[in-house]
Amino acid sequence: MLQAGLFQPDGLVAGVDEAGRGPLAGPVVAAAVILDPEYCIDGLDDSKKLSAPIRERLAGEIRERALAWSVALAEPAEIDEFNILAATMLAMRRAIASLPVMPKSVKVDGNRLPDLSFDDVRLQGEAVIGGDGKIASISAASIIAKTHRDAIMVRLDREYPVYGFARHKGYGTSVHLDRLREYGPCPAHRQTFAPVRAAR
Repeated sequence: MLQAGLFQPDGLVAGVDEAGRGPLAGPVVAAAVILDPEYCIDGLDDSKKLSAPIRERLAGEIRERALAWSVALAEPAEIDEFNILAATMLAMRRAIASLPVMPKSVKVDGNRLPDLSFDDVRLQGEAVIGGDGKIASISAASIIAKTHRDAIMVRLDREYPVYGFARHKGYGTSVHLDRLREYGPCPAHRQTFAPVRAAR
């Protein structure tokens, strides 16, 4: 059962999650969401468990009804420079910093926290394994991150149509690997990932 995870007695709590750690192409995307405790959004869950149409519907409701939300990226070049874990933490930190309202603390899906020091303030944080299926604000962040990243991959598909990004969203499917071998990588690919490196 999802827990609200929205407020502590001393302030707002933001849920944070990412999408796109595993693909061979495209950015890793993080979202931060502070839900409105006065408005319940039915159907929140780990974005991977939801169909694309349901994710899109929920994403619209989250954007409309949340107290605050933000999205941030780490681009493929940053993933190549820093590694995927560090780039994910960077995207999460950027998402938190981009919130129009600064929370008192954050709950992050997974087992690691990004740097939570901002100017002279250090936020409280909790890493929650499986949090995107347990805590509503993290579920909301999961949905926002996933739908935003999917939209980016559809745009990249128009720019680099030979790879089929709109279908597989950059993951290492057989079609994607075949196209990589045939055409080589494009600037949207993560050049340090082994299948991409092998196709150069």
